[in-house]
Amino acid sequence: MLMAHPVVLHMLVERYETLRALNAENGGPEVRHRLEDVAHTLCVATGTRDVGSALAAARRGMPGARPDEHRVRGS
Repeated sequence: MLMAHPVVLHMLVERYETLRALNAENGGPEVRHRLEDVAHTLCVATGTRDVGSALAAARRGMPGARPDEHRVRGS
């Protein structure tokens, strides 16, 4: 399976985490929509079907990933 470039994966994970934090603080419809979009993009980029699996796969595909980093942190 093709995997997105590690830089792209890193950017997507950072964007997801930022939007998730914003959504927790003041989750308006625009933030929720952007969060859903980046979650979907992560799934497509990693060939997964749910955001938890996508985050784990993306983290494994990023430079310097360690074997224990595949666990999902707070998805």
